[in-house]
Amino acid sequence: MRLRNKPWADDFLKENDDIVVSSASSYKGSWKHAFQNDKPIHLEIGTGKGQFIANMAKQHPDVNFIGMERAKSVIVNAVQKVKDAEVDNVRLINDNAIDLRDMFSKHEIDLIYLNFSDPWPKNRHEKRRLTYSLFLEQYQHIMKRGSQIVMKTDNKGLFEYSVVSFSQFGMVLEEVTLNLHELHDPLNVMTEYEEKFSKQGQPIYRCRARFTE
Repeated sequence: MRLRNKPWADDFLKENDDIVVSSASSYKGSWKHAFQNDKPIHLEIGTGKGQFIANMAKQHPDVNFIGMERAKSVIVNAVQKVKDAEVDNVRLINDNAIDLRDMFSKHEIDLIYLNFSDPWPKNRHEKRRLTYSLFLEQYQHIMKRGSQIVMKTDNKGLFEYSVVSFSQFGMVLEEVTLNLHELHDPLNVMTEYEEKFSKQGQPIYRCRARFTE
């Protein structure tokens, strides 16, 4: 999908530096200081337009949320949603999740969300999938022992691949749901994609996988 350029995006992000972190690596090991409290930190990789993280922050004021989104023309929407939600427990990073160990210290993150990640369906692109083993190694390094990854997707192929990848990595599968909205989970917060696909009658898959070390 081609993203429309927004020439005002740079200025908008700079104007909202209380939300957007300009240099994530400078906070490595000190994210609690960025939030000025000792609350748990949850990381969403691929924040998109920000509906999920803004609503989660409202629903869970006792948690600090960090959202990563590489597309500048997309993250500006997330910034606006966070502002509209009037929450102070969200920080956003406009960067790519190439190596999270450059941004976070060992055991600094309590939970990771992977919401509707790019499925990269071609076999030659397997290493780009956010549930590929090399990414799982990064997650394990920055997450506290026994922490969870919560993944949601509409893509059956990516879901099946991820469940196998989690298992082969030695993670414990605490939930494997093939149609999330049949559960009527009152705590489930939907992303923009989730709303769109569920209205079309598409099943939404969810998995909770926990590291054992």
